[in-house]
Parts: sequence; structure tokens; C-alpha cells
Amino acid sequence: MEIKIQRMQKSDVDNVINIEEKAYGEHHWSKESFLNELSNDLARYYAAFDINGNLLGYAGCWQILEEVHITNIAVSPDFRRQKIGERLLRQIIDDCYKNKAKYITLEVRVSNNAAIKLYEKYGFKSLGTRKGYYQNNNEDALIMWTENIFYDKFKLNYEKILSGEKNDR
Repeated sequence: MEIKIQRMQKSDVDNVINIEEKAYGEHHWSKESFLNELSNDLARYYAAFDINGNLLGYAGCWQILEEVHITNIAVSPDFRRQKIGERLLRQIIDDCYKNKAKYITLEVRVSNNAAIKLYEKYGFKSLGTRKGYYQNNNEDALIMWTENIFYDKFKLNYEKILSGEKNDR
């Protein structure tokens, strides 16, 4: 599937909320939360669209000094398992290189095996848990980090993934 990733705009937020509701039920971010994030100088949010301009997914992060914290990555349930979340993750990693951020961190539900597997593919490691982190069901979150993304081990793995994607086309 051909997708285009661009910076999220205020005009995208209503469609983002539709995905939020499908992905997270009643415990989702509000429209105001996303609008606040879009005006936050530390935050970067992205939207993934198909060739017809339909919003497929989104991702966001904060950069504080040399560290980026991924706040969310979500894909519409209708478009999951099509590497859209992976493309959004790569957008964040590419921006980390461009903006000289060395480390990337996030929290993920301990039950979200697909996301954990994706993050591990990109070199994230679990460094602990946050007990009862998710309010809707008191589920724990894994805290995941990368090593310094400028180190050869991370860069070589990332380049290998990217070259594999090019060979799959």
C-alpha cells in the first residue's frame, strides 16, 4: 500500500480522534489534547494517509534534549498489519537522526505483543515496567528504550531493515 506521511495538522485532529476512539475505546486522548500537542514546541506529530487522502494512522513524540519519548502510535483497525505503524516509527527514528536525539523511549501495554515485537525489531529493549499504568484496565506497561541510535550496532540494524524493505518492493 502506498502511503504518505506528513506532519499532523489541526485539520487532521477530528479524523485522529476517530482512530483514537476505535483504538482505545472511551479512554482516549481528547481533541484538546491533540490540539495542545500540535502547538507544543517539544512535540512532533505525524499522520499517515493513503493515496486518496484518508487518514490511516498517526504517531507522536516529544524531544527533550537528546531523548525522544514516543507518546503514541496508532493505526486504524481497518488498516493494521500493513506496516503503517512501522512506517510511522521509522519517521520518528529518521527525525531523531536529523535532530541529533540519541535515545528513544516509550511505554507499551504488556499484552500488546505485536507492538513489542515491532519495537524489538528496531532495537528497543525492555528496561522495566510501570505497574497499573493504563487507567482503563490497570494493565502494566513495559518501559522500552533504544541504545544510542548513533552507535554502530543500532545504525547497522536500522540500515539492514531499510535495505530489506527496499528489496521487498
